[in-house]
Amino acid sequence: MLFHVYILYSPTKGRYYIGHTGDDLNERLRRHNSNHKGFTGKTGDWTMIYNEPYSSKHLAYQREREIKAWKSRKRIEALINSEHSDS
Repeated sequence: MLFHVYILYSPTKGRYYIGHTGDDLNERLRRHNSNHKGFTGKTGDWTMIYNEPYSSKHLAYQREREIKAWKSRKRIEALINSEHSDS
């Protein structure tokens, strides 16, 4: 089973969301775009713009925390635009 760190973008919010999952990425995106109480639940226009696969949940979680710790939109956008991007 592969785990993924992913970055979503919402044009409505003009914001990124960083997460990790062991689920199918398309199903995870569908759940983010469903109407729920969380941060991603109200806009419904999230698109998956980046992902990185990992062999373990622990590694994916570590990478998610690393990216979130950057607290830098420019650094996140540089990652998205890197050669590893799936967009």
